[in-house]
Amino acid sequence: MHEKERHRIILSAVQDRPVVTVSELVTLTESSEATIRRDIATLHVQKKLRRVRGGAESINPPQFVGLAGRPFSVNETMNSKQKQAIARAAVELCDDGDAIIINGGTTTFQMVHPLASKRMQVFTNSFPIAEHLLKHSKNTIMLSGGAIYREQNIILSPFDNDVTRNFYAKRMFMGAQGLGPLGLMEADPLLIQAEQKLIGQADELVVLVDSSKFKSRSSLILCPLERISTVITDEGIPDSAAQMLEQADVKLVVAQVNAAQSKATSTG
Repeated sequence: MHEKERHRIILSAVQDRPVVTVSELVTLTESSEATIRRDIATLHVQKKLRRVRGGAESINPPQFVGLAGRPFSVNETMNSKQKQAIARAAVELCDDGDAIIINGGTTTFQMVHPLASKRMQVFTNSFPIAEHLLKHSKNTIMLSGGAIYREQNIILSPFDNDVTRNFYAKRMFMGAQGLGPLGLMEADPLLIQAEQKLIGQADELVVLVDSSKFKSRSSLILCPLERISTVITDEGIPDSAAQMLEQADVKLVVAQVNAAQSKATSTG
């Protein structure tokens, strides 16, 4: 990742939370600890943040604490071809008339383009997904209520009695920060809380992750592998990850990124 991009992520992180640790920034930027410490020192000299023991803090601490994780605008540029192929394979699972849930994220956002020709009931907590489908499709759109987190372009409610509880879906489509033997991983407790509510409203959980997510880890587990019905990923999936999914009886769909026409192979 380029230095300017790392600095952008670091400054975004300290604007969202009072203090960000070096280890958190290593995860966000996928850089070494030494690189992050140099970046913090540079930004400290430039008076863009304040260096503290073990991390960095904002010069003007935020009144509203944001979510942990990279901004939507940054994630959107990473592994874009893989995400497009994965999203096309996901929409191939959908039929007109289906009721589905699409969780906010940059991979799930790519579903909006192939969904343009569908007529479905779509519930989402993503403002950009809802906006695009309203403008460019005939799908019926339901949007969750709550606060809009600008950096991640997601709407989250802290309340149990929100509209989420009134929507039933055949499938829920979602991404994640990481996927490992213990299950799906996310970076923020508020995301975990909101996404667990959504998962409970769907019969099947379909996870859309590019192959890099099998190497990513977080300290927070969203749900165990056994709750996942299908994982859609790209051809870069490690053999060990494919075996892990097979042992957990999770269906694996591998999207062909370089195919002239979007095709996918499945196992399980």
